[in-house]
Amino acid sequence: MFTGIVSDLGTVRKLDQNGDLRARIGTSYDVAGIDLGASIACGGVCLTVVAMGTEGGNWFDVEISAESVAATNIGAWAVGRKLNLERALRLGDELGGHIVSGHVDGVAEIISMTQEGDSTRFVFRAPAPLAKFIAPKGSVALNGTSLTVNAVEGCDFGVNIIPHTKEVTTWGDAAVGDSVNLEIDTMARYVARLRECD
Repeated sequence: MFTGIVSDLGTVRKLDQNGDLRARIGTSYDVAGIDLGASIACGGVCLTVVAMGTEGGNWFDVEISAESVAATNIGAWAVGRKLNLERALRLGDELGGHIVSGHVDGVAEIISMTQEGDSTRFVFRAPAPLAKFIAPKGSVALNGTSLTVNAVEGCDFGVNIIPHTKEVTTWGDAAVGDSVNLEIDTMARYVARLRECD
């Protein structure tokens, strides 16, 4: 489990397609403190560490199934791409965002970006089957970042991203047309399911 509070900005250093996709992610994490088999959210996708090292800077490797590539924006990863990283939640850690599983539900698209004071208003278009789970003042995880929804209109929803978040995550490099990993709020999923059963 994760919180959607990004703790490092990683970089894709290497991609190898040999059966599953294997990615090497450069990080500022102390890799001596990462166990083989640990879960790290990379751009919002929970991935398992299969190797790590310090040659040329700290890095860890993950293997990614074809299903994960198909369901996320990982197919657009390239060497040099920046990724929001978050280590798995430990008992006693502060829950600063919301409960995030790292299991991406679908891919949304950035359809507009406008300045509102110091913040940037992003409008995203969600896949139609997921739109019903997104509500004003609710939470979503976008590329692994916990964000609060400001407004919803059909499949489109807006969030405001403050300057600090843009500085410490990949949101400072975002552009209209980008594909974004979307994870809906777990609570919203269960509420919707309960209503279906009534």
